Amino acid sequence: MIAAATATPRSEEELDELLSRPRDATIATLRRTPGDVIILGAGGKMGPTLARMAARAAAVADAGKPHARRIIAVSRFSSSRAADALVQNGIEVIAADLLDAAAVARLPDAPNVIFMAGQKFGTADAPSRTWMMNVVVPAHCAERFAGSRIVAFSTGNVYPLVPATGGGATEGTTPAPVGEYAASCLGRERMFEHFAATRGTHVAIVRLNYAIDLRYGVLTDIAQRVWRGTPVPIAMGFVNVIWQGDANRVALELLPHASNPPYTLNLTGTELLSVRSLASQLGMRLGREPRFEGSEATDALLSNTARMRETFGYPETRLDLMLDWVADWVREGRPLLGKPTHFEARDGAY
Repeated sequence: MIAAATATPRSEEELDELLSRPRDATIATLRRTPGDVIILGAGGKMGPTLARMAARAAAVADAGKPHARRIIAVSRFSSSRAADALVQNGIEVIAADLLDAAAVARLPDAPNVIFMAGQKFGTADAPSRTWMMNVVVPAHCAERFAGSRIVAFSTGNVYPLVPATGGGATEGTTPAPVGEYAASCLGRERMFEHFAATRGTHVAIVRLNYAIDLRYGVLTDIAQRVWRGTPVPIAMGFVNVIWQGDANRVALELLPHASNPPYTLNLTGTELLSVRSLASQLGMRLGREPRFEGSEATDALLSNTARMRETFGYPETRLDLMLDWVADWVREGRPLLGKPTHFEARDGAY
């Protein structure tokens, strides 16, 4: 398996290489899904490694073909470093503000679209911008690429809190978003559904919750608290997590599943994880005794992954590896993004 790995990443370069490794199924998907791939909102936490994975998979899938497929990354790219790194990996970069309808209209055609743009952090302070980013931007992009197949990232936050013993929300669970962020993400889904209904667009909606790498994510949030001796909040006592590389692979493999009406997929880890247990396991690796705050509620934000497992199999990166890697990364003081997940929030305020 191309994607398999056990060695601990020691630098951001090694980490990004690991996160962008395609597996055989990813390569096979691009082999049977011709045409350019455009990634909208590629400058966020996941976008750069997903774009690199697309480029790596396409290079193998298209070997020997006379015309190179374009992998195009679109973002504001406030950091030239991020844009330069993508260019060095064979990715075409376009700087554009997706809030600008005219800029979106000028984007090149592509039959394959990965939509990743959105805003979560700062929702409580700037709700109007959150709605613009999570509803208006999707409307611009869905209209521009109405003739393409679109994989659109959403979030498991559109679901209500569900009993921790119930197996998680399924794709058929009626959305009941808590807070403005989650409500605006449901609005994002509705925009893609509208263009599917009115323009015949083929769409796959990805309800992702808690992808992690080592610079951010639920495990990193918990590990930092354990390392610093800060109490770990456990009112939201259970979570699902998935390695970002595994999430990237499934997102690309979803392209041929885009359909009309839209296909919806919960994308997360398959295990119900106790926050208390995760803190204890990280504490053992870090040589620190975790402290806790509060007590576990009987419900949490959890997703059922039966559809994902049936279609794409189980995530390939084991929990014990993720815990080893996160503990090592935090203990060694390696770079962090400084964007906590606020996984503990039960009121939807981010």
